[in-house]
Amino acid sequence: MTTMSLTDYFDAYARDYSHYKGGSWCYEDGCLYRGLISLFEATGEDRWYRHLKRLIDGQVDAQGDLAGYTITEYNIDNVLPGRALVYLAARTGDVRYRKAADLLAKQLHTHPRVDAGPHWHKLRYPHQVWLDGLYMALPFKLEYGALANKPELGVQALAEMLTALNLTFDAPSGLYRHGYDEARLQAWADPKTGLSPAHWGRSIGWLAMAMVDMVETLPAGPGREDLTARLSTLLTVLASLRTTDGRWLQVIDQPALQGNYAESSATAMFAYAFLKAARLGIAGASARIGADAAVSLAQHAMGQDASGRTVLQKICCVAGLGGFDGNYRDGTPAYYLSETLRDDDIKGVGPLMMAHAEGELARRAATTRTEAVA
Repeated sequence: MTTMSLTDYFDAYARDYSHYKGGSWCYEDGCLYRGLISLFEATGEDRWYRHLKRLIDGQVDAQGDLAGYTITEYNIDNVLPGRALVYLAARTGDVRYRKAADLLAKQLHTHPRVDAGPHWHKLRYPHQVWLDGLYMALPFKLEYGALANKPELGVQALAEMLTALNLTFDAPSGLYRHGYDEARLQAWADPKTGLSPAHWGRSIGWLAMAMVDMVETLPAGPGREDLTARLSTLLTVLASLRTTDGRWLQVIDQPALQGNYAESSATAMFAYAFLKAARLGIAGASARIGADAAVSLAQHAMGQDASGRTVLQKICCVAGLGGFDGNYRDGTPAYYLSETLRDDDIKGVGPLMMAHAEGELARRAATTRTEAVA
């Protein structure tokens, strides 16, 4: 696809988007909000802001309450779209957005934690830290802390991230495992380490995005340097795990595994992480790797559905750990390959928007440098 047609695809997607869970506040919509904010910030085109405002305003009422949200569910996923509330509160001064963001901050204040510090993934997943949850909660905590003039929240978010990295790190591979169970009660948890058994691409994608977003926002200091170094190391490992066409696999480190496939949401997330990390000057971050991944998605994963509409294909709909809908998700490679694929799922499209926005920033910066030399 050309740059223009990909932009048109994003515009049509946002125009026709229906809230993922019928209007209830959820992380999936937050993925779209992150994409729209990135496109607006990169291009200045008002259409992206209009899409964002229209969709958010369908979920936040006049009192700042969130549709379908219950704080006592202690679902860490619900925090992600709060980053859009922080953005709109700062941009517009509308107290509705600040009140709604305050609700999510209140959730995190009382959200259960493992003994080491990071939050449980959800109340129904007790004593567990999942990589997904680090992206859902910690950048919000950092950004909300800046909005509310509570720098201690940023300090807390950084400490929780570094601790979670220690808990989930798999030294032989240089990667991070999807889940950690401090109680060692889950069948998927290794009795010695508490770790889940395989490396799921998208879970590491969530992590990489969380790391690069936090590095961008954190003030200078030893903690930021530590997180930056860990991100640099991770990107170096990821660079060695690409497919021949520049994408990443569902089970990211097992190319010989029968049925393994290049998964689009993880690829889009890594494209964004590489491009943004390169913009921030992080060692080991190649903008070319990120750009090539985005191009590969356009070439190999964009197609037409039965109605003739252009869609992003090969997106794992959902994957998790433990019991869900009568099934037990054991975290093995075979499990990850068994999950349903869904065209145009927002968990792939949102990160692709973000990667495209980073590509736009890189192109504009290169143009500016060329004009300055000329």
